[in-house]
Amino acid sequence: MELKSRKQIRLKNYDYSSAGVYFITVCVKDKKPLLWNNVGATIGRPSDTRLSVYGKIVDDAIRQIPKHYPDVKIDNYVVMPNHIHLLLSIEGIVGGRPMVAPTISRVIKQMKGYVSKQIGYSIWQKLFIDHIIRSESDYIEHYTYIENNSTKWESDKLP
Repeated sequence: MELKSRKQIRLKNYDYSSAGVYFITVCVKDKKPLLWNNVGATIGRPSDTRLSVYGKIVDDAIRQIPKHYPDVKIDNYVVMPNHIHLLLSIEGIVGGRPMVAPTISRVIKQMKGYVSKQIGYSIWQKLFIDHIIRSESDYIEHYTYIENNSTKWESDKLP
């Protein structure tokens, strides 16, 4: 029986610890809407009270990223009912000296692991989706997407 080969989802020969900006999407396993209390149409960006207990743990984990990785900055993020979007910057220089930055995979693995430990089991799909931001207009487009994503939940087509 022939095994299927896994689709390559990372850009070949790209150093994911390079200074730059990355748009990341991490999905909940089986698309379960575990991260909000009342999933449905919303008006405006959800407040902290919309987040479920799991959503609050995820929010805390995201906010902890720069404490664990001082060279990684969270430019923007949103916790959706069944996924999260992050706009992460790897700066590469902290306090005037070059730093060895973690890879995006390491940052996301640590964040997912923290959430899993707090909850007691993993709620996440195995992989995550990334996009390397390549221009100012690309950055603005993804920043705006995150800002507006919760207001468009009903028509969101992401897994």
